[in-house]
Amino acid sequence: MSVLPQAQDVSQLLYHRLTSRPLPTANSEWLACMLASWCAGKGVLPDYLGLAPEQFSQLQNLFFPGVSLPTLAPSGSTLDYSRMLEKDDLINLLKHYAQADAENDWLIAIIVAGCLGSDHLWQDLGLWSRQQLSAMLHHNFPELAAKNNKDMKWKKFLYKQLCEEEGIYVCRAPSCEVCIDYPKCFGPED
Repeated sequence: MSVLPQAQDVSQLLYHRLTSRPLPTANSEWLACMLASWCAGKGVLPDYLGLAPEQFSQLQNLFFPGVSLPTLAPSGSTLDYSRMLEKDDLINLLKHYAQADAENDWLIAIIVAGCLGSDHLWQDLGLWSRQQLSAMLHHNFPELAAKNNKDMKWKKFLYKQLCEEEGIYVCRAPSCEVCIDYPKCFGPED
């Protein structure tokens, strides 16, 4: 009797398949992790990873030509963008710190879709560690990522940036260091 591989094994196998040829950009590895996890039903990314169908096709052809991938979320995950009033604000925030190109537009759409999840952003995206998310954000949005100089959890950091842009300061404490919720915003994300 054969045993079906665990989800972790499935994602590892697909990751190795996706990265078996030379990768065109640094984002290839992170996208391969997200796709491998997504195909194993992990994370919250919806159909097409949160991209428009033609964007998903372009991403697949650029980064992973010849690899057959599903277009619908294997987890059945669907995200209700109507409940996300700040979707456009998040897109604009990330675009402000990114070079204008299709690759960054794809990453921005995927990151915004991940922000709708309820776990840490790296988990909602299907990345395998917070370090991967940090590296991806530092690579693609270096000025924005540099502002997170106290290692705030990334989803909280992005939303804090939105609030600060609007001049909204919801924290009651005069600084994060004296706030009773400090451990919820900073520290490990295991």
